[in-house]
Amino acid sequence: MPGRSLLPSAALAITAAVPVLGAGPAGAATPPAGKPADLGRQTLPAGDGWASAGTGTTGGAAAPASNIHVVTDRAGLAAALASPGPRIIYVKGVIDVDRTCADFATGGYTLAGYLAAYDPAVWGRDTEPSGPMEDARAASAAAQTKYIKLKVPSDTTIVGLPGATIRHINLHVDKADNVIIRNIRFEDAADCFPQWDPTDGAEGNWNSLYDNISVTSSTHVWIDHNSFTDGDNPDSNQPVYFGRPYQVHDGQADITSASDFVTVSWNRFSDHDKTMLIGSTNNPANDRGKLSVTVHHNEFSGNLQRLPRVRFGKVHVYNNYYQVPDAEPFEYALGVGVESQIYAENNYFRLSRSVDPADLLYNWGGTTLTAKGNLLRVGGKEQPVDLIAAYNAKNDPDLGADAGWTPTLHTGIDPAETVRREVSRHAGAGEIH
Repeated sequence: MPGRSLLPSAALAITAAVPVLGAGPAGAATPPAGKPADLGRQTLPAGDGWASAGTGTTGGAAAPASNIHVVTDRAGLAAALASPGPRIIYVKGVIDVDRTCADFATGGYTLAGYLAAYDPAVWGRDTEPSGPMEDARAASAAAQTKYIKLKVPSDTTIVGLPGATIRHINLHVDKADNVIIRNIRFEDAADCFPQWDPTDGAEGNWNSLYDNISVTSSTHVWIDHNSFTDGDNPDSNQPVYFGRPYQVHDGQADITSASDFVTVSWNRFSDHDKTMLIGSTNNPANDRGKLSVTVHHNEFSGNLQRLPRVRFGKVHVYNNYYQVPDAEPFEYALGVGVESQIYAENNYFRLSRSVDPADLLYNWGGTTLTAKGNLLRVGGKEQPVDLIAAYNAKNDPDLGADAGWTPTLHTGIDPAETVRREVSRHAGAGEIH
C-alpha cells in the first residue's frame, strides 16, 4: 500500500490520507500492440513440465476480443478477474491497494495491546492466544484478506506489460484449472496482523497469511518469468517481539491443497524467508498422488528456505540457480518432506565459504530423493556436488538416493555449467525473449 502502509510494526500509527491510484479501464480493451499482445496469446509449450500433462495449459489464450483487459489498479484487476472466461488480463504500471493497515483494524485492535495481552510473561507459552484482543486481530485480518486476496479463476492469462508490478496483493488461484501468470514483478504481500503462536516450535513464532501467489486445489498452472521481492519492506527490517522475528510475510509462490500439474519456470525469487511450499500438511488424505510440480530455470538469491519444501509430490527441480551469501540466517534449499519425491537435476549452487553444502537439504520427514548432475561453486571454484552424500555425512538418519521415478515432461535440460549464466541473464520479469 502507498506510504509503506503494510509495515505492521507501524501500521496502526498511520493517519495521513493515502493517495488512490488513477483508475484504468476495467472492461474490455484493445490489446496493446507488439510483443506484449503476443504474450497474452502464448500457451505453455508441449512437454514443458508437469503443467503440460494431459490437456496442457493455455490460460486465456482463447479469449474473444471482448474479454481482453488492460488494468491499472486493484479495482480494474478485480473486475477483469470476475469477468466470464476465458480472459486475458494485461497489467499496466503499478497495481497497489488504496487502503492502509489502519483501515483494516477493527474491534479495538492495536499492536501494543496485542503485545501486552500475549506477552509470555503474562500469557505463558503453553496456550495459543484467545480472548478479546485475539478476536480483534482475527477480525482485522479477515478484513485485510477480503480486500487484498484476489481469486484467479479458470482459463485466465495474467501478463505484465513492461514494468508491470503487483504490490501488497495476494493472487489466489483456487479451485481453478488452466491459469497462466507471467512477466510481473510481485512485491510485499505483507500481513498487517500476524498471529503469535507460543506453541509453534520450541520458542514460538509469528505467523502470517499471505503469499504473492497461492495455488490451492488447482490444476494446470504456469508461473513464468516473474520477479518476487519484499521490496522496501524486507524481513531484515522487522522488529523482534517475544524473542522471535515479527514475520509479516508467508510464501512467494506456494502450491498446496491437492493442486496438481504446475510448472514454475524462469522466475527470480530474492531475499525472502519462506519461499515456495509444495504441500502444506502431512495428512495424505488429499495430497497423495497430487502435487506434481516442475521447478526449472529459476533464480533463488538470498532466500532462506523452501526452495522448495515438498510433501508427497513428484517434483522435478532442474536447472535452477541458487545463491546463498551467508550461512546465517540461511536454513536450507530443498526440504524433503513426508512421502516427497524430489528429482533434483543439474542445478547450480553458489555458496559463500561460510555455508556447509550439507545444509542444502533438510529432512522434514521424507526418506529419499534423486540428486544428479548438480554443481557447487564456493569462491571461484566449481565442482560437482553429491547433495545426498553431503547431507548424510552430517545427519542421521540417512536419506536414500532414489526418488522412485524419472521425469519425462521437460524441455531440454542444460548442463549445470551453463545454468548460472543463462538463468542470471534470462530469469525474471522483463526477460521474455
